[in-house]
Amino acid sequence: MIGLISATAAGAAARDRLAAAWPDRTRVYDGPVADAVRRAFAECEQLVCFLATGAVVRLIAPLLGDKVSDPGVVCVDEGGRFAVSLVGGHGGGANELAREAGELLGAEPVVTTATDAVGVPGLDTLGLPVEGAVAAVSRALLDGEPVALHNESGWPLPPLPVAGEGAYGIRVTDRLVESSEREVVLRPPTLVVGVGASKGAPVDEVLELIEGTLREAGLSARSVAGLATVDAKAGEPGIVAAAERLGVPLITCSAEELAAVAVPNPSAAPLAAVGTPSVAEASALLRGGELLVPKRKSARADGAPAMATCAVVRRPARGRLAVVGLGPGARDLLTPRAKAELQRASVLVGLDQYVDQIRDLLRPGTRVLESGLGAEEERARTAVEEARKGQAVALIGSGDAGVYAMASPALAEASDDIDVIGVPGVTAALAAAAILGAPLGHDHVSISLSDLHTPWEVIERRVRAAAEADIVVTFYNPRSRGRDWQLPKALAILAGHREPATPVGVVRNASRPDESARLTTLAALDPATVDMMTVVTVGNTATRDIAGRMVTPRGYRWQEGTR
Repeated sequence: MIGLISATAAGAAARDRLAAAWPDRTRVYDGPVADAVRRAFAECEQLVCFLATGAVVRLIAPLLGDKVSDPGVVCVDEGGRFAVSLVGGHGGGANELAREAGELLGAEPVVTTATDAVGVPGLDTLGLPVEGAVAAVSRALLDGEPVALHNESGWPLPPLPVAGEGAYGIRVTDRLVESSEREVVLRPPTLVVGVGASKGAPVDEVLELIEGTLREAGLSARSVAGLATVDAKAGEPGIVAAAERLGVPLITCSAEELAAVAVPNPSAAPLAAVGTPSVAEASALLRGGELLVPKRKSARADGAPAMATCAVVRRPARGRLAVVGLGPGARDLLTPRAKAELQRASVLVGLDQYVDQIRDLLRPGTRVLESGLGAEEERARTAVEEARKGQAVALIGSGDAGVYAMASPALAEASDDIDVIGVPGVTAALAAAAILGAPLGHDHVSISLSDLHTPWEVIERRVRAAAEADIVVTFYNPRSRGRDWQLPKALAILAGHREPATPVGVVRNASRPDESARLTTLAALDPATVDMMTVVTVGNTATRDIAGRMVTPRGYRWQEGTR
């Protein structure tokens, strides 16, 4: 939760803008400012104070503990010109909050964290638990001193300004190692702990077994990616609570899946109880990996029978492919998740014009592989090949990457030897609909009129089906210099089932600086005014022009009541 505090009318106006934009993320704190700051500091993960930085410094000084647990604090000046990340830039998320608040308020984000200021990645922003001499190694990176990278696990990382050798180091490992005063240790999520338990097994017994097993094996609990068990134990309180205390997900598998896994220590007891000869070892090994610690039983002080078992597997490092939708073009329609994936990538693959849109968001050192129009399959193959080399790859496309974009060709190339993450984006149809009003308020369909990848006979059949079903239609790729007859043909098909006055929305370059939009009718639309940068939305028999806005009601009762 983000606490919002203001002292003046001008501050309250800006505060209310944030509260309205983020209703589920924010809480307004009223009353005396000092009391409001104290309450928000204790109750929220982040604060935005619409006060002078000096005043906020004096108010929060007695409240500060450490940068790991303190909330991130952002100050916005009375004029709404600057959003200053004051404390908790990385750990508290204040740097990103300053950027987000700045975008909404039209304020310039002010970030003074050294690594952010000069474009060096913060070691505590890489998405992995970090230990050791973070300040010393960060300072070495800032000073341009050679910092060696020892990536024992081969885990895919964002670009880092590292050298082969150096007095300072970054070690990526799941092993318990003593870091020196010049070394940072990053903990990759490589370990899966399989857990079995009798009914009613105490959480302390389960947790002590897991932590003791990891410690004796020389492994870090911070590298545990999840606990795994059989479906029948998905609600076992001791296992559920152990996962919660470790801060990892609980992964469940069916007994049939586990019974098919070859294990070194099968047993009749779990076979009789839950239908598989192994729970701990089999659940840990189900997705592959190296069995580091075979099944172990818990030890009870009273000598009673053990109630828990565990086994530890190290999963191999896999390349990572994020398929990222950039939205229709406007920066404020690029999602925070998309930005995070762009920052995480060591390799970016995309169409050159899309790369230009987000080049400033990439970390220094990101390798960019760009190409021109018409090379979709080549880009997909390149992205998958880079991921198979163990890289963290972002493959970008406009709108949503799964809608007429790069996700389909990429997933057709990919197999189960890499991790694939889909990042949704705002589609052109949605961006155009928001500009037009509410044309997609009922059932709707998107159809591309390009016959480059789809035979026209198939496209025409789909248009006829939409026309006969009285569905709102959004046409992508409606017309180009080499394809000037498809749109008139499609409109003629729709005209056979809809009135000439049916509203049609035409939006060009939705959300971009040269955006244009107009509302016309099925009879009046001139296809010659449409090009490849245009989205055409044709209403159904219920769609209406209301005060210059295109509206499709959610139900037909509304239509009947307005006649």
